Amino acid sequence: MGTALRTPSRRECERCGRSERWDEDGETWRIREEDGERLVGNPHCIHEWDITGSFTPIEN
Repeated sequence: MGTALRTPSRRECERCGRSERWDEDGETWRIREEDGERLVGNPHCIHEWDITGSFTPIEN
């Protein structure tokens, strides 16, 4: 059995809280909405995505 590469379906900036989801149809990241509010965070933030957290891209 081989190794599979997993891709994230959502991400959140550790600095400002911006939250995005992956849009398969558009093949791009989209800002998430929660209770009708867009989770945009700070538009001037240099976003720091949680790339070393609990998500692991390699699946055995």
